Amino acid sequence: MRFGRTTEQESFAAALSDLLSSADVPESARAWADGDHDLGLVLWGRLAELGVPALLVPEEAGGLGAELSDAIIALEALGYHGAPGPWIETAVVAPLLLAGLGSEEAGDQLGRIAEGEDRVSIASAPFSPRALDADIAASTLLLEGTTVHLAVPGAARRSVEPARRLVDVSAGEALGTVSPEVAAKALDAGALACSAVLLGAGERMLLEAVEYAKARTQFGRHIGEFQALKHLLADVRVALDFARPLIEFAALELQAGTPTASRDVSAAKVAASDAAYLAGRTALQVHAAIGYTMECDLSLWLLKVRALVTAWGTPAHHRAQVLASLAPTAGGN
Repeated sequence: MRFGRTTEQESFAAALSDLLSSADVPESARAWADGDHDLGLVLWGRLAELGVPALLVPEEAGGLGAELSDAIIALEALGYHGAPGPWIETAVVAPLLLAGLGSEEAGDQLGRIAEGEDRVSIASAPFSPRALDADIAASTLLLEGTTVHLAVPGAARRSVEPARRLVDVSAGEALGTVSPEVAAKALDAGALACSAVLLGAGERMLLEAVEYAKARTQFGRHIGEFQALKHLLADVRVALDFARPLIEFAALELQAGTPTASRDVSAAKVAASDAAYLAGRTALQVHAAIGYTMECDLSLWLLKVRALVTAWGTPAHHRAQVLASLAPTAGGN
């Protein structure tokens, strides 16, 4: 199968790139990690004007009613530029859950999400057991089985990525129930969105490594001229190129509701996690010790990837999902 973006998707991706490239997103991420959300919220508002949080909100609630493949384009761009905030939860998972509730209150909140007024944090053990950025969310939801609760915040937890502010939550008021299909799709969509962020982060770290290799000299030569380094960078390019079609295919399958969609999402999450981790390790080898320092922008993506590899389902969970779908059924040949 060949994948390709439509003309509208190419235009959307270009607009996202222009907006994010013109903003100092790394500075926003550093400020967010320090508890200063002003720059990040300004960026949120600008992305809302472009329609990012409205993508999966139904048209009748004031959104765009777009496809998951459109949301994946946005999440990859956010990962590439390192935008902070609960984007996976607000732009992908919350619209599916709130639309599944079907209540008037949920419809009102969908409208506020589409306008960029509300940010939503969501927890659902074991995939995402803690709520991200609950301190700046208009509401924090907890999905337990098929029941959606308002979450009661508890202790704050540190993440390996400073800009990820995690909070323990417990179940509060029950807002209603969704169908098992909606609950499963929302969680799969969260994992797929996380895969797209990882892919974007991997692409950015590969670019940082290539640019540094072109500029850094050693023994009178640019280090990018050394064959061993070219091989390392080529391996990253191959890994990212293999992950991309898995993500795009999983988005189509999940949107269509095919029986194997969960398996395809898990395959995409594993491939994206492995590719992004390889990109980070290779970029760090290219940069050497400077890559560890917080002053180096590369460190922002290194820590983001370390956190997201286990977010929305660990690699072990997703590998088990793929294996279970491929193993012969009981009593089979």
